[in-house]
Amino acid sequence: MGSASSMLTQYDIEEVQQHSNHLYEFLSVPEFAMNPLSQRLLKMVDGLNFKDFVAFLSAFGAKATVPQKIEVIFKVYDSDCNGKVTFNDLIEVLRDLTGSFMSDKQREEVLSQLMREAGYTRESSLLLDDFIKVHLC
Repeated sequence: MGSASSMLTQYDIEEVQQHSNHLYEFLSVPEFAMNPLSQRLLKMVDGLNFKDFVAFLSAFGAKATVPQKIEVIFKVYDSDCNGKVTFNDLIEVLRDLTGSFMSDKQREEVLSQLMREAGYTRESSLLLDDFIKVHLC
């Protein structure tokens, strides 16, 4: 790695960009299609250049630190990309994860209790630092 022979040529970059336009084909992979968060993950990588896509994938690698992994999880929850995770953001993810197994009322009760136990309220907005603190406890 790092030698001239491992550098991408302009042709390679254009070819990778061409393939990246077909990200939604990942949904044909059963393991990915069955993941309740697959649409959120696709939204996160849609439009990334190759460098950013590789950086995104590196968070799933064995050498990624816990804070790096938590940052990706934070971005999954922060669907409007405003840098904050609200009660409603959490409810949306919980809805994706639980489907029809829980009612909206059950989701709200569980999440409200969890937020209280972590020292937050329904009106709280979690920043990345808060999210790391909650996940490392």
